[in-house]
Amino acid sequence: MADSAKVIEILKKIIADVDEQKLFLTELDNVIGDGDHGINLARGFDAVNDVIGTFEGKDIGTILKNVGMKLVSTVGGASGPLYGTAFMKAGAFLNGKTEMDMNDFIGMMDVAIEGIMKRGKAVKGEKTMLDAMIPALDAMKASYEADSDAKKALDAAVAAAEEGIEYTKTIIATKGRASYLGERSIGHQDPGATSFTLMLKAVQALA
Repeated sequence: MADSAKVIEILKKIIADVDEQKLFLTELDNVIGDGDHGINLARGFDAVNDVIGTFEGKDIGTILKNVGMKLVSTVGGASGPLYGTAFMKAGAFLNGKTEMDMNDFIGMMDVAIEGIMKRGKAVKGEKTMLDAMIPALDAMKASYEADSDAKKALDAAVAAAEEGIEYTKTIIATKGRASYLGERSIGHQDPGATSFTLMLKAVQALA
């Protein structure tokens, strides 16, 4: 499915897409959060972009761990530690690997989600990025188990993540700054679920 060079190519697309969508992500966060999600995330991925040249020839695990460390050290708010943890857990899972297949990707998503749940003390249904991540992983697993078609599995994952974004509009936030709004958080989509889906779409486009 992907070697180290492909992972770098996907990261470059994520960097570009986050930069392009940073104002939209920040607008979403203005309504229910600190108003800095897109700006912060873009700053983190800009820092990744500054060192991306050093990833050439490295194994996938090392690349992802380095991305995670950059995000933790440069992104403020909740999203830095959460996305940073996700990338570092993924990197540890793929340590030493120079190629990644669909089973590796599914396993990597598993540990990334586990890391986010622990770090954020969150579960599905609390209007967070997990409301896109967990359905995406479940759909991907089910699809891949059914017919071993990686492309179809990624398509199913993206569709489930997009449904997850829609679902976040219908529920009250119980985590982070958005939780202060209570019922007023209904009707607004979660910025983290949105940024995760954007990253997953970059994988889908290039895998």
